[in-house]
Amino acid sequence: MLTPSDSERSERPRVLVVDDDERNLLAVRTVIEDLAEIETAQSGEEALRHLLAGDFALILLDVMMPGIDGYETAQLIRGREASKRVPIVFLSAVNKEREHQMRGYEMGAVDYVFKPVDPVILRSKVSVFVDLYAMAREIERKAEQEQALLDANLAANTRKLEAERALRLAQEQQGAIIRSLPIALYIEAGDGAERRFVGGDLGTQCGFASDGGESAEAWCERVHPDDRPELKKAIADRADSGAMAVEYRWRCEDETYRYLLDQAVRMTDDDGSIHFAGTLLDVTERRQLESQLLQSHKMDAIGQLTGGIAHDFNNLLAAVLGGMALLERRATFSDDQKKIVDMTRRAAEQGVTLVARLLSFARRQALQPTMIDLAALAPEVSELLTHTLGGLVTLEWAPLDGKVAVLADRSQLELALMNIIINARDAMPAGGTIRVIPRVERLGEGNDVGLAPGTYVVLSVRDQGVGMSREVLEKVTEPFFTTKDVGKGTGLGLSMVHGFALQSGGRIAIESTPDVGTVVDLWLQKAGSGDGGREDAGATVDEADVPPQRILLVDDHDIVRETTAEMLRELGHSVELASDGPTMLRKFADDPAAFDLIITDYAMPKMSGEEMLRRAEDIRAGVPSIIISGYAAEDRLPGALAGHDILYKPFTVSDLRRRIAQRVSAA
Repeated sequence: MLTPSDSERSERPRVLVVDDDERNLLAVRTVIEDLAEIETAQSGEEALRHLLAGDFALILLDVMMPGIDGYETAQLIRGREASKRVPIVFLSAVNKEREHQMRGYEMGAVDYVFKPVDPVILRSKVSVFVDLYAMAREIERKAEQEQALLDANLAANTRKLEAERALRLAQEQQGAIIRSLPIALYIEAGDGAERRFVGGDLGTQCGFASDGGESAEAWCERVHPDDRPELKKAIADRADSGAMAVEYRWRCEDETYRYLLDQAVRMTDDDGSIHFAGTLLDVTERRQLESQLLQSHKMDAIGQLTGGIAHDFNNLLAAVLGGMALLERRATFSDDQKKIVDMTRRAAEQGVTLVARLLSFARRQALQPTMIDLAALAPEVSELLTHTLGGLVTLEWAPLDGKVAVLADRSQLELALMNIIINARDAMPAGGTIRVIPRVERLGEGNDVGLAPGTYVVLSVRDQGVGMSREVLEKVTEPFFTTKDVGKGTGLGLSMVHGFALQSGGRIAIESTPDVGTVVDLWLQKAGSGDGGREDAGATVDEADVPPQRILLVDDHDIVRETTAEMLRELGHSVELASDGPTMLRKFADDPAAFDLIITDYAMPKMSGEEMLRRAEDIRAGVPSIIISGYAAEDRLPGALAGHDILYKPFTVSDLRRRIAQRVSAA
C-alpha cells in the first residue's frame, strides 16, 4: 500500500485543534483529517507550544478549558508576531450570547462553531481557510520564483560578459521571458519618488501601459480610497522590514477596479543607495472566486435557517388557524366580535403567505409542476396585474413563434412573474413600459449559464427604471434585503423567485444599469410532450360518505396535537393521542385492529414519522396513514413515503376532511 512521504505530508496545510475533551478531538479529527494535517492539544499551554514549532492554516479553539481558557489562549496567540495572523475559530457548547461572541471576536476569532458540531458546516469552514492558506503559500512560492528570476536578470545586467554578442543574446532572452510573464515588474526609489516599470504586461494587469515611471503618490491616487491607508502603511513599514506584500483595488483606465497583489523587496546598490524591486499580480479572479464561495456558503446557511423557522411558524399557524376555525364552528359571535375574528384570521393567513415565501427562498416548498402554455399564461398574469400597475405603466408581452410550454408550478410561476413585474413598476415612478420577452435557449455540456444540458424557456422582463448599482445587484436575491422604504417591501420578492427557479431546475439572472433599466431573465425547463403535472386523485371523493374513523394521532407539538384532535372530533371521528413515535407504537402494538387510520407529524424527536410508520407496517401491513408536515417538501418525502398521503401545515377543517375521505376511499 502506498503512503504519503514525509515531504508530501509536510507540504499539507496544518490545522491545530485545541480541546480538553479527547472525544471532541477525535470527532473533529475524523471530520476534517482528509482536508489537512491535524495536530491536537488539550490545553492552551500545549497549543502555544505547538505554535512555537511551526505555522498553521487554522486553529479550532475550545472556549471552555481548564487553566487558561480559549479567550486567554486566543489573546496570547494574537500577541505573538509569528502567529497573530493565524485564523482562529472558536468551538463552543455554551456562551452563545452576543456579548460572549463579541468578546471572542475582540480576542481575534474570525468565526464561531457551536457544539454539537455539524460536520458539513465544520468541513465547509475548515476547507475555506485551508484553501486560502494553500493559495497564500502558492503565491509565496511563485513570488520566490519570480524574485529569483528578477534577481537573475538584475545580476545579469550588472555583470560584464566576455563577449558583447553573448551579452546581447542573454539580454534578449531574458527580456522575452519577462514579457511573457502575467505580472508587471517595477523598481521604486527608496523614498518613493518614482516607480519605474521594467517589464511584464502592465497593460493587462492595470488597464493601460506606463510611459516609463510615475511617483508612488500618483500611483496611490488611483487606489480605492478604502484601501489607501493599508497601502500607505505597508510602504511606510517596508523601510524597517525590507519587504512589502499588500492587496488593494486599483482604478484602471476604464474606471473599473481590479485587485492587485503588490510585493516588493529592498535592494541596496554598491554605492549604498536603497531601492525596492517589486511585482504586480492581478488577483481579481481569485478574489471573485473567494467571494462567490463565501456567498454560496452564506446563502446555504440562510436557506437552512429559513426552512427551520418556517417549520416552527407553520406549527404555530396551524394551531392558530385550526383553533379559530373551531371557534367559528362552535360559537356564535356578534358583528363586532366577528369582525375581530375575521381580522385575526386574515393576519394569520398573511403569516401563511409569508411562510410560503420563506419556504420558496429555502427551496422547501411543495411544487406541483404542470405544462404551462405561455400563450395562455400572458393574459392571465396581465389580468392579475390590471389594477396593480396603474395608469402610468404599460405591460407588453412579445409573441413567441409556435406553441411553447414550460414545466413549472402554475401558481408559483404566476407569483414569481408578478413579483418581478411589480418590482419593475416600482423602479419606474414616472411610468414607462415593461416588456416580457420569451425565448427558447438550448444549452449543451459545459455551458456558462450553470444549468444542466437541455432546452429552456427564458422569460426576460425588461424595464426602463432607475436601475441598480453593482453593490445592490449583488444582494438583491438575499432574503429581507430591500431598497424600499420601511413598510413598503418585505425583501422576499426576488429571493422567492430565486428559490422557485432553482427548485424548478432553472435559475434567475439579473443585469442592471443605473438610470438605464433592469433585465431579469427567468430560466425554466421547456416542457416536452410527455410532461405533465400531478393530479389530485381523490378530488371527486364524496366526503359525506366517510364513516367515523378510529384515529391514532401523533404530534410532538402539544398545541397542534390538541387542536388537530379537536378538529377530528368535530368531524365525528374518535381520536387516541400520542406525543412521540415510541408511545404511539406501544399503543398500536397493544391492539393493531383498534385503529382505522394513523395521522402523524413528520419531523419529531426520538423517531420521525417516516420511521414510525415503517415500524407500524411491520405490526400491521397496509395500515392507512396520513403524514402532516410543517416543513414543506423535505427532499425525502415524496419518494420515501410512497403510498402515504401528505398534508402540509397549516391546514383547515375542510382540508383535513378531504384528505381523510381520499385516504379512506383509497384504502
